[in-house]
Amino acid sequence: MRVTIQVGSARKLTSACTSQLVCGSMDNIQIVKRQHLVTAIADSKWNYKTVSWSLGESKSFLELNCKSFAANQIAELQEMVNKAILDCRPMTPRLLEAGSEELATVRSRGLPDDHVGPVRVVEIQGIDSNMCCGTHVSNLSHLQAIVLLHTEQKRGNTLLYYVAGQRAIALLGRCIDTERQLTRLLSVGPDEHPDFVDKLLKSQRTQTKTIRNQMREIGEFMVEHHLRATHPEPVLCVHREDGDMDFMNVLANGLQDKGVLLFVSCGPEKGPGQFLLAGPTDLVGELGSRVAALLDAKGGGRKGRYQGKAKSFSKRTEVCDLLLSRMAASS
Repeated sequence: MRVTIQVGSARKLTSACTSQLVCGSMDNIQIVKRQHLVTAIADSKWNYKTVSWSLGESKSFLELNCKSFAANQIAELQEMVNKAILDCRPMTPRLLEAGSEELATVRSRGLPDDHVGPVRVVEIQGIDSNMCCGTHVSNLSHLQAIVLLHTEQKRGNTLLYYVAGQRAIALLGRCIDTERQLTRLLSVGPDEHPDFVDKLLKSQRTQTKTIRNQMREIGEFMVEHHLRATHPEPVLCVHREDGDMDFMNVLANGLQDKGVLLFVSCGPEKGPGQFLLAGPTDLVGELGSRVAALLDAKGGGRKGRYQGKAKSFSKRTEVCDLLLSRMAASS
């Protein structure tokens, strides 16, 4: 709703926020000043400059002009910024005249050439003075706490991620929820989660390797069984829901140059899945696109092989009938 307000008149505004600490504007104010604090201490301690920073939806980061930022440095910086918060150091804005000696000692990126008038500076008592035109808190205790999370390397610089205040509390809540879910799923305590998951992953890798070897053996057996027949069929159609590309290649390699037209498919009957048509080069070239059309698939190939991804294998029988009729016509 729009209301016209006359110049000089008084109006009372009521915020929808129930608490300053959860209000978006207060969160933004806190984040800006947390960035100010972390930047100032990283600069004074290691001479690492902040070249950019991001507010972020759930976590923020600083881009520092250093190639790396070690774990012990993260721990030390976190201790220093939270000590400053615990000390409730005041943040005080003041105006300085442009070109003054005092302004020359203030940390900044400089002023535009066309700037006129006084310059606003925000001072963190005993830590930093910085040009700042934004909102600020009256003292560092309003920042509550800062948690430095991790780093990433980017273009020769380091991104230092952090959360603070209500964002830190929200992150802790999510971590506790995740921990409880993992405890329920794994049936072990939180301290055992990493080792237990590591064992699960190793077991999964071992089982995957075993299954792959068994599928390869099955494929080799099927090739041998087909070729040992007194009168081998000119067409071999195979479908396995648990098959993969390795399985299909074992069949195709085993039947190569044997005059057999192979159609093998892997995946759920209703799809999606993979398929491979292999055999005499001229027949595969002629039938590949027709097979793909029946399977509502996209594919391609060369040198006696045509493979693709099918949306469904419901017409797999029609594909086999097509191959059988074509081989019969050529015999």
